[in-house]
Amino acid sequence: MVKIDRTEFLIWSKYIHEISGIHLAIDKSYLIESRLGGLLREFKCSTFGELYRVARADAGAAIEKKIIDLITTSETSFFRDGSPFAMFKYKILPELIDRRTAHGLRTGRHTLRIWSAGCSTGQEVYSIAIALKELLQDLSQYNIRIIGTDISGEAIARASRGSYNSVEIQRGLAPDVLGKHFVKDGDRWKIRDEVRALVTFKRKNLLQPNFDLGRFDIIFCRNVAIYFNVEDRRRLFQNIADRLERDGYLIIGSTESLTTLCSYFKPKRYLRSVFYQLVD
Repeated sequence: MVKIDRTEFLIWSKYIHEISGIHLAIDKSYLIESRLGGLLREFKCSTFGELYRVARADAGAAIEKKIIDLITTSETSFFRDGSPFAMFKYKILPELIDRRTAHGLRTGRHTLRIWSAGCSTGQEVYSIAIALKELLQDLSQYNIRIIGTDISGEAIARASRGSYNSVEIQRGLAPDVLGKHFVKDGDRWKIRDEVRALVTFKRKNLLQPNFDLGRFDIIFCRNVAIYFNVEDRRRLFQNIADRLERDGYLIIGSTESLTTLCSYFKPKRYLRSVFYQLVD
């Protein structure tokens, strides 16, 4: 394996931060070596410094997209951590629907817009859609739009296909849920069309304002900010605040907290989980 020296690492860490927002500390040099090593062979480069120059010279940004796909972490599973989905299903969703109905803020079919920010290969998005179907039953009463975004084009392509191997399926899916919402497709499992129809996937950089997405009732942004530095975390959650309805809900990772990071969200607890709402 080709090693990266300190000077090359500093150049690469700045570049990766520029194109993805991911902050790599000096002890993460092995990530560049292991994940980008294949690009050295692909582009016939003998050092990481040479690969950097090739990437910078690529006017079409094809190499940049490959770097983003390789450097981003796609660690995910269906109904990951469990508790946030119980909170979504039994606290947030009923509360939101009841409040909108009681105050006459929605007429006709209820509109529900949900954003999975940093959706990786789609397991979180489909978990949200499945939870909605199981709780609401008759979806004809609702105008539901679930959007999943990720900076990795490869992750978005995989999420859009909605096709998973047996290892991915076994991570978080109970057998009865699998039978109801997936169909066997050769040696893989594919999400059923009625679930897939609820969701849309787009490639987005969370550190850039996402004005074309509109506003959302519920936003999931779990285990994404942990890869950013403090300044970028603040930018991230400011962008999210701009996209959240005034009475909307934000769900972040179980080990994350916004208490000392920004002042425009207030935490609320439900059982073992925490969600956030905008400060009045």
